[in-house]
Amino acid sequence: MTDLQECRKEIDEIDSQILQLFEKRMKVCEDVAQYKIETGKQVLDSKREREKLDTLGSRAHGEFNSLGIQEVFQQIMAISRKRQYQLLTANGVGEEKDYQMVDQLPLKGVNVVFQGVEGAYSYAAMRAYFPEEIKSYHADTFREAMEEAASGRADYAVLPIENSTQGIVTDIYDLLTEYRLHIVGEQVIPVDHVLLGIPGSSLDNIRTVYSHPQALAQCKLFLESHQEWKTVKTENTAASAKKVKEEQKISQAAIASRAAGELFGLDILAENICHNDRNVTRFIIVSRNPVYEKKARKVSVCFELPHSSGTLYNMLSHIIYNGLNMSRIESRPIPGKTWEYRFFVDFEGNLEDPAVKNAIRGLEAESNRMRVLGNYELQEEA
Repeated sequence: MTDLQECRKEIDEIDSQILQLFEKRMKVCEDVAQYKIETGKQVLDSKREREKLDTLGSRAHGEFNSLGIQEVFQQIMAISRKRQYQLLTANGVGEEKDYQMVDQLPLKGVNVVFQGVEGAYSYAAMRAYFPEEIKSYHADTFREAMEEAASGRADYAVLPIENSTQGIVTDIYDLLTEYRLHIVGEQVIPVDHVLLGIPGSSLDNIRTVYSHPQALAQCKLFLESHQEWKTVKTENTAASAKKVKEEQKISQAAIASRAAGELFGLDILAENICHNDRNVTRFIIVSRNPVYEKKARKVSVCFELPHSSGTLYNMLSHIIYNGLNMSRIESRPIPGKTWEYRFFVDFEGNLEDPAVKNAIRGLEAESNRMRVLGNYELQEEA
């Protein structure tokens, strides 16, 4: 019978040898980094790594050991690269200042565009984020708002990106990759939907309810209790309130904010109609200027990956290995590339932090395409 204690003792001795060899390998890795600092050679050499893994796999005994040793050395080589990225960053190699740090964003006397009309939640987010001394105007669609900011006609655009009940606003994620705009701030506001109708109307009169698709979804349980009602999608919640006001039909109602009801002179026919009583929406503030505030503590990036096993794990390891707290990851399909995805990741940090620089260097080097979307102040839930 095998002595368990003897086996454990032998494993401990082997592990000690592995540790010594690992540290010896990492010392050589640092010498390699110094060579790459002096010559400008890239850290990642995919062809060499693949050849080395194939060779090691072929020398192992048995299929299990062959796959196992390749997995072990994949991790060792990934750790070696991370150490090299650290050394390159510490020596200031290849740092490109795409973003400029500022003490504060210029917010007074600026032009701001928001999607929707006055009374929309985007309007409320704008009023919460910016001081009174601004010029604001609305755009009918998200794309039009992006165009205004990209052209410079607006200094900033205010756009919804995520709701706590319905999740991400996919159109915004896609547009962020299409337009060279930068997230410079965020604003979280509570979403308190109410059912609005013209004065004199009541729930018994209603036959048609208008609202934005997300608002309709957020009030799904309430609407399902009124099967006799027809729902109609609109561009935004405030526009639906405006429509009800203008058409003056007792059979029409809108799901929108209390502010929209006050703005358009509508009565509240029902309240507390969202099935999530902690319903909030996060809005982003975008600008064509690549700036970030000194106090910024949140970084947003997007990247595209090779379509192969383990690539997402390897990419996220750059964030994890540098001790950064990842707060969100989303994916969107890449147009024209079947089953390939673009990933959006938020993590805490400032672009001046060495850990953030290391992570971004690794992400840039090992993805097909990568972009920093912004660095901005982290806002807690309202």
